[in-house]
Amino acid sequence: MSVFGLLGDLLAHGAQAIAPFFGASATAAAIVLCTLAVRAALHPLARAAARGEKARAALAPQLTALQRTHKDAPERLRRATTELYATTGASPLAGCLPSLLQLPVFFVMYHLFSTGGSGLLGHTLLGAPLGGHWTQALADGGPFGPHGLVYLGLFALVTAVATWNVRRARAAAARRPDAAAPALPGAAGLTRALPLLSYATLITVAVVPLAAALYVVTTTAWTAAERALLHRDRPAVAAGTSPDSGARADALPARS
Repeated sequence: MSVFGLLGDLLAHGAQAIAPFFGASATAAAIVLCTLAVRAALHPLARAAARGEKARAALAPQLTALQRTHKDAPERLRRATTELYATTGASPLAGCLPSLLQLPVFFVMYHLFSTGGSGLLGHTLLGAPLGGHWTQALADGGPFGPHGLVYLGLFALVTAVATWNVRRARAAAARRPDAAAPALPGAAGLTRALPLLSYATLITVAVVPLAAALYVVTTTAWTAAERALLHRDRPAVAAGTSPDSGARADALPARS
């Protein structure tokens, strides 16, 4: 049996266990609970990635100063940057490996909920088939029909999470010490546009099966909440508080 079939069977057994509480929507609830459980298990990797990001952010002012000092000498800039990372013990790739290690798990989960397993897509959420798409919901009763309302609820949640992400990203950018520094041509526009990619999740929810949409919405909401928790001490540091003072109280521990 493939890994997808095995996971599908486990999910089916989980849905049976919670059926007394969720009725016909037990499989949909099992998808959400399974997604939350997997994200909780991967949380240590997320903490490691956050520590790496913070290490890079702490070096940002020094890197900016080096870029200004050696702006006309690329080779000197490269050597000075390498020396800075070596001296501080940081790495330009810090935090990337933990993030990459999570990708195979996300792929397996998404594939499972997109293709189904053990009849997964044959179940419903409030009457809307987990194997159905938004276009089918529109055909069955329009955007405000019984099935359409399920998707409108998901769209509303994604929009709320995306808006929160955009506001946090813009607020963090405004607080950065180098926010007023001259930017590369077009960099300012790119910086403003990147947070808007959060709204692209709306397209994903609209085109994938409802089961996969539930997974996408759940993991997106978890990611937003997780990042807010892991980076909750950044505003104080960016506002001028010494990392060795009050901000340290909220910093992540050295080991999970």
